[in-house]
Amino acid sequence: MKLTVENITEEAPGIRALRLVAPDGAALPPYTPGAHVDITAPGGIVRQYSLCGDPADSGAYLVAIKLDPQSRGGSRALHGEVAVGSVLEVGAPRNLFALVPSAPEHLLFGAGIGITPLLSMAYALAADGARYTLHYFARSAEECAFAELLAREPFADRVRFHYAVPRDGLDALLDDCLAQGSNAAHVYTCGPAPFMDRVVARASIGRPADAIHLEHFKADPVAPNGEEHAFEVELASSGQLLAVPPGTSIVAVLAEAGIQIDTSCREGICGTCIVPVLEGEPDHRDHCLSKKEKAANDQICCCVSRSRTSRLVLDL
Repeated sequence: MKLTVENITEEAPGIRALRLVAPDGAALPPYTPGAHVDITAPGGIVRQYSLCGDPADSGAYLVAIKLDPQSRGGSRALHGEVAVGSVLEVGAPRNLFALVPSAPEHLLFGAGIGITPLLSMAYALAADGARYTLHYFARSAEECAFAELLAREPFADRVRFHYAVPRDGLDALLDDCLAQGSNAAHVYTCGPAPFMDRVVARASIGRPADAIHLEHFKADPVAPNGEEHAFEVELASSGQLLAVPPGTSIVAVLAEAGIQIDTSCREGICGTCIVPVLEGEPDHRDHCLSKKEKAANDQICCCVSRSRTSRLVLDL
């Protein structure tokens, strides 16, 4: 889609929100809370951003972008080269971080820019009258994006702000926050990886893994599964065998064979390149499939994941 930047607000130092609308004012494709979109920044770099507006608002998409000091062009361009009236290419919404409608209660934990997918969840939960609490962690009130919005109805009595929490006090505070909800509550977290690691660790005490949900902004810099080895992929439709050497992705090997798989992040975050697996055991190195989905071994994120067996049969 080609969408126009209708409005820009500076939500916090280094964080700006863009309201995107169709040039003709048409309704945009619907999305569910926790969804994200691909945005092509000036210069052609594609990045994923969570939709943080009200999912019931079909007239616009709202995204918030934090300026990354190590930006390779994405956030830097969206901060420095985009103004009201600019036109951006935006992909269709995808959701790998969805609310579980059957959960009796929802506990949301966001840190920094990680508030963005949780904000859309809060909108939906408030509209449904669902039980939820949003815990928002930030360095200070001044660095808290959407603070004024969250301090008003319908969010005010459901949001708890936590500022400048010392590292050695985080676990105790998280335990207290979790204890205020029931053990049946589902937990959702987004933010820096060390923060999410602590939320998951504390929430895992007394809760099953499928009741804990998280979304990553960045992949780990090093694959966690050790050295890479060569393997084969077989295309189920033709029986064609393709060798995947160490250091080369499945996506790249398929492309060399003339088979184009849609990709976006190429870091195992967005889920665009997921392909069904018919035989073999994937070596999952992504951050988009859930633990349950990885255990099923019936799909693979082709941009980063590999194989534990000598051959994978893909449904291609």
